[in-house]
Amino acid sequence: MKNTRVVFFGTPDLAVTTLERLIAETTVVACVTQPDKPKGRTQELSPSPVKQTALQYGIKVLQPKTLKREKPSGALFYEQCVAMQPDVAVVVAYGKIIPEEYLSVPRFGFVNIHPSLLPQLRGPSPINFAIWNGVPKTGVTIMQLDAGMDSGPILGSTEIHLASDETAETLTDRVKLVGADLLMDVLPKFLDGRIQPQPQDHAQATYSRLITTADGQIDWSCTAEQVDRQIRALTPWPGCYAFCNEKRVKILQAHPADGQLIIDRVQPEGKKPMAYADFLRGHPSCAHFFRCVES
Repeated sequence: MKNTRVVFFGTPDLAVTTLERLIAETTVVACVTQPDKPKGRTQELSPSPVKQTALQYGIKVLQPKTLKREKPSGALFYEQCVAMQPDVAVVVAYGKIIPEEYLSVPRFGFVNIHPSLLPQLRGPSPINFAIWNGVPKTGVTIMQLDAGMDSGPILGSTEIHLASDETAETLTDRVKLVGADLLMDVLPKFLDGRIQPQPQDHAQATYSRLITTADGQIDWSCTAEQVDRQIRALTPWPGCYAFCNEKRVKILQAHPADGQLIIDRVQPEGKKPMAYADFLRGHPSCAHFFRCVES
């Protein structure tokens, strides 16, 4: 597969493991990633993890502001894609929808790694919602892109069973490895015709949505199990929080026990992380507010 010409589309750290495997086993002619974004207090422009990795390996990086061909920058990028004559494009959490006219540019189209068992949890946040929904298992699916949202035919999938203390961070770390391994098993079989794409059952589709910081506010009318899943689903970002005496308190770690949520670690606004017991010594009234309904 070393002579296979690949254009890679990806942005976050989730995509880096797959990119490194493709660099080792194919010819990656370019990496397409999101434009550098301001970060931290200084708001200095910071490159994406995919860009940093590509530059380390001396691979060409493209960062179009738009993929729309009616825009000058989008038209230029489309011409660049055509000129590269890719055999296949691989997409891992790129962060933008690929317009339909691009899909036929590579000889074998676009192949996407999606971190769920499609058609379950289509959309932008399947890792978070697998945990938040309390499903016993999720997985990774390799699929061909089509004009819909994660609705293209499936090339292969594998299951991942969730641990009782699974967080979005730990599940992402597992998905990185499982997704890269699955792609490198499926891709050569697809390219030489040993795998035929299988259509999804659209009637069985479920969806995730974009996570926002507002999702982190805890609703104490929920059960301990529901809040525990919320905290784990939103760890490390955006994190969960509650208010006591009009001050925001991050709930860093907790666990359900005997129908109640046992809070382990918190971070009060403007303070360092601390044990919840230590926090309560200075704020005993918060114990009344930070309490779930009986499950």
